[in-house]
Amino acid sequence: MKKLFMTLVAAVIAVSASAQVYIGGNAGIASTKIGDQDSKTTYKVLPEIGYKINQDWAIGTVIGWGKGDPVTIEDADKCVGTFEVAPYVRYTAVRTKMVDFFIDGGFSYKHYNDLANEWTVGLKPGVALNLNKTVSIVAHAGFVGYKTIKATYDGAKSSNAWGVDLDGNNLSLGVLLNF
Repeated sequence: MKKLFMTLVAAVIAVSASAQVYIGGNAGIASTKIGDQDSKTTYKVLPEIGYKINQDWAIGTVIGWGKGDPVTIEDADKCVGTFEVAPYVRYTAVRTKMVDFFIDGGFSYKHYNDLANEWTVGLKPGVALNLNKTVSIVAHAGFVGYKTIKATYDGAKSSNAWGVDLDGNNLSLGVLLNF
């Protein structure tokens, strides 16, 4: 029994020592005023967890929620809650001592309470600033792919789009802790 227990302990220590798990995510808050309307406060919390398969490849997911994102301009007066899940595969194309350039490929699902469901599939380029072996600051800029929004209430319009989105509104910044 002692030998079995010691073997299990050694296996757990070996796996833990070589584990390549990372956690992190991003969060945001904003206040927007459109014309003469009252200002709307929006927020989102997007935790992230992933596993590094090897030096170049990783898999992970973002699961989060928020409040305040309008689906369309017609919905700008509605302050809706959202739920989002976005699994991805990450390929690190360029690696230096302090900076890594990568591409996340995956899909996402976002539910706007009582308004719509949004599906996307595509690529998100990104960069990681490695402060040390444990902490990285990660930024994504843009999106290349396909997005569809299916309205779930009467009188709303659904939409489909594909292409490249590289504007300043599609920038995210987060922190990852590497274990």
